[in-house]
Amino acid sequence: MSLSTALSIAQSALMNTARQTSVVSRNVADASNPDYTRRIAVITSTAPGARSVDIQRVANDLLFRQNLSALSAYSGQNALYSGLDQLDVSVNGVDNASSPSTAIGNLQQALQLYATSPSNQNLGSSVIDAAKQVVRSLNEGSRAIQDFRTQTDGQIATAVDDLNSLLSQFQDANQAVISGTRSGTDVSDALDQRDALLKKISDYVPVSTFTRGDNDMVITTGDGTTLFETIPRTVSFAPSSGYSAGTVGNALYIDNVPISAGTGGNTSASGKLAGLLQLRDGVASTMQSQLDETARGLITAFAETAPSMPNAAGLFTWSGAPAVPAAGTLVNGLAGTISVNAAMDPSAGGNPALLRDGGANGAAYVVNTGGASYSSLLVAYGDRLDQPMTFDPAAGISATSSVADYAANSIGWLQSVRQQASTAADAKQALASRSAEALSNATGVNVDQEMSLLLDLEHTYQASARMMKTVDDMLAALLSAVG
Repeated sequence: MSLSTALSIAQSALMNTARQTSVVSRNVADASNPDYTRRIAVITSTAPGARSVDIQRVANDLLFRQNLSALSAYSGQNALYSGLDQLDVSVNGVDNASSPSTAIGNLQQALQLYATSPSNQNLGSSVIDAAKQVVRSLNEGSRAIQDFRTQTDGQIATAVDDLNSLLSQFQDANQAVISGTRSGTDVSDALDQRDALLKKISDYVPVSTFTRGDNDMVITTGDGTTLFETIPRTVSFAPSSGYSAGTVGNALYIDNVPISAGTGGNTSASGKLAGLLQLRDGVASTMQSQLDETARGLITAFAETAPSMPNAAGLFTWSGAPAVPAAGTLVNGLAGTISVNAAMDPSAGGNPALLRDGGANGAAYVVNTGGASYSSLLVAYGDRLDQPMTFDPAAGISATSSVADYAANSIGWLQSVRQQASTAADAKQALASRSAEALSNATGVNVDQEMSLLLDLEHTYQASARMMKTVDDMLAALLSAVG
């Protein structure tokens, strides 16, 4: 081997070691970055006696796809669970203190007390106050649900804007990968950026990817709808300014294909958008229907009856009064409009004794003609609260039960869904964490390993430097001998 060849090899070794050291230093610097993938500087032979450094990016497509799927599943589940918590407190209060079920229980107690002493008008007024609390819980619960649906609709609109922005950023990152691949330059940073954007996109919708020539990537949703191919597909949504009972929310589209809402406590929703749609059009709408059916049951239970006369709204009334709503048929928005009959409300100039005696709808409905100790009607009203009646099965709970049980079952339904959502959220969060950990172990940076590699490179550098020193000494000796 000539001295010039030896010198060239030593110089090449020094340059390669410098590049390897640079890669290791970069790994250490970004060790805490969850979106950074470890680089490896691989020595490759390019010609006889010549070597160069090829920078390779550690990747595991299988683990990465599993992590994306887990992130989407947890995002949809967490959106549902968080919304259920908010709805529970808004409608029922802490520990169900302001729920219709609690208010109906208080009304039953007030009725029982009044029935034991029908001549005590203070007890009669207490029944009216308890009825007002029932009305208040239904009115405010209905309003809270529709406000929640409006807020959720706004969250969907914001999420759609964010998703469209992420797809636009993905286009830039994907183009950088394609351009770098074609020119043969290192595209590791662009690939990291593209993967980081995929994680963020999977928070909103489930994603599936495949890579074409020049590292060009195509994104589809879980059901196969194209989300990105060369250019982003449009995610479109028209938000509503407000909601009322029975109103159906606008659909959300990806490339003109509607996104389906999730179903169940352990929701099928994958991604935040499907979870929000389930809250807006599924859970919240069902809760509204249950409140409406509770209100209808109360109007029916306290309706005044008379021979040869149609039943008429009594203690509780509504916009269709004096008629009583049809049995077993949901009336959208009834919980928001139910009220206490002014004829029995002292604050409105009414007489609470009409509840004891009957006659809020005229003389034909009078049952008691003067007995101050008359309690039969009060007892009958109390009994009706515990008697089975038919409810619309569209509200999602038992079609036959008493009003009191129905209101309690409504709370039970929500708590059951919340419990399922909570358990599933914990499980899906754990899966997302484990998949992220597995991906990090496979593609992330181990600082101890990098520092060990750095020591090896230092030794290599020292060997190359000694080789150059030896060649230099030999050249110096040769020149001295010639001189």
